[in-house]
Amino acid sequence: MKTKLLACCIYIFAAGLLAGCGTSAQSGNQLQGTVTISGAWALYPMVVKWGEVFQAENPGVQFDISAGGAGKGMADALSGAVDIGMVSRQIYPEEVDQGALGFSVTKDAVFLTISAQNPYWDELLGQGITPETLVGIYITGEITTWGEVVGRPEVIEPIHIYTRSDACGAAATWAEFLGGVQEDLLGIGVYGDPGVLEAVIKDPLSMGYNNLNYVYDFTTGLPVEGAKVVPLDINRNWSADPGEVYETKEAAVAAVNQGDYPSPPARDLYLVTQGQPGELAATFIKWVLTEGQQYVPEMGYVSLSLDLLAQELVKLNP
Repeated sequence: MKTKLLACCIYIFAAGLLAGCGTSAQSGNQLQGTVTISGAWALYPMVVKWGEVFQAENPGVQFDISAGGAGKGMADALSGAVDIGMVSRQIYPEEVDQGALGFSVTKDAVFLTISAQNPYWDELLGQGITPETLVGIYITGEITTWGEVVGRPEVIEPIHIYTRSDACGAAATWAEFLGGVQEDLLGIGVYGDPGVLEAVIKDPLSMGYNNLNYVYDFTTGLPVEGAKVVPLDINRNWSADPGEVYETKEAAVAAVNQGDYPSPPARDLYLVTQGQPGELAATFIKWVLTEGQQYVPEMGYVSLSLDLLAQELVKLNP
């Protein structure tokens, strides 16, 4: 109830800001047209939900929504191939120079994943993995065995590292967390969030990373069958403390909300347009930032502050 009330308050505020956007944008069920959207796997489930609800309220509007990575979303938006791009990383200055206008719409995070068949899961659950260990695995390549990860020199089984082959926000964010860029990440490249998770599940000695809403089952709130989410030992005490264990989606979202999970790999997710969006796209973005926010928690994403949402709305009426 509180979420709906807050969304309503923001919507009233937005109506004043957007009074000059055109009569068609204010005409409710008379809206007509198609909104094309492409980009980040991380934002795809949320945008699909938003599209379904918006279309139910406005039967004359159709949506064409596709995933393919944040790089594709940005490129498609800047080229005019789509009305809106989905981007799961910061908007780079050079993209702003090309006319990219980004709207923060929600937040999620990238998590470290392994197979449920990993023979060292109990040790990983107890101690977690430090950021420095991950740098040695993913960036410098100095750490290559599971024995080095769990502190058992006698174990020489290799770590099978998986990363993303497509230009994407998850990889960019994960690399930023480790002090690099996507091109620095070592490992076998696999396309898309679902592809990485599938590869990890099939390989007991694997390690990968996945966006929040791909690693947790939407119905149960538990990690997808066959996968585990590894605790990050952020305070470097060689123990996975309560705020560092993410055995359920609820625990993961709480860790991001409370700041126990660092940013990066937590990050804002964006809808991006080439300059000011057209009337129909602007109406949809306004709805996302107001009424659409009530659907964020139920989809397992993290809500943005009211102050930030208000700042994003101002971008629609500079």
